[in-house]
Amino acid sequence: MAASAGPEIERLIALLAKLPGLGPRSARRAALALLKRREQLLVPLAAALAETAEKVVSCSVCGTPDTRDPCAICSDPARDNGLICVVEEAGALWAMERSGAFRGKYHVLGGLLSALDGVGPDALRVSELVGRVRGGGVREVVLALPATVDGQTTAHYLADRIAGDGLEITSLARGVPVGGDLDWLDDGTIVQALRARRPA
Repeated sequence: MAASAGPEIERLIALLAKLPGLGPRSARRAALALLKRREQLLVPLAAALAETAEKVVSCSVCGTPDTRDPCAICSDPARDNGLICVVEEAGALWAMERSGAFRGKYHVLGGLLSALDGVGPDALRVSELVGRVRGGGVREVVLALPATVDGQTTAHYLADRIAGDGLEITSLARGVPVGGDLDWLDDGTIVQALRARRPA
């Protein structure tokens, strides 16, 4: 921290540095930008943070943050109750919603299984997912988890836990991204693309 900064500024920098993607230097620059534009940035940001802390809750059905419970997606009668997309965190849910391609409901796990980090099934919203599936009416569960070791471990674990008669368990296709150039792709992505090929 800068020796000339007061304790309030040092606290602001320290808190900003805890955000993903911000280290001490980036946090210092962000703090200076906020202080320089106090009325345009700092005051509205402080008000938005206070309001968010007061009003945002986790949806009791899917686990996503929202200002109401159940959330807007779980409350939407136009959404397909028989289709659940399982995601790691709310950011993935928001990405799926931006695409506009999915019209079912979601389930936010709150993380991934990780033996190295000591994250087991009890630390995630696994039992809630099992309860939703066992409650009836669910035709398909889409496991939209990252293509990482932890993501795939979690997907296999969930598939075993929720498997049942008549339930289709699927995962997102993996492979060449739209606009992707084969020359720039890693070997694993090319292998996945070949395995997931379909008729042209």
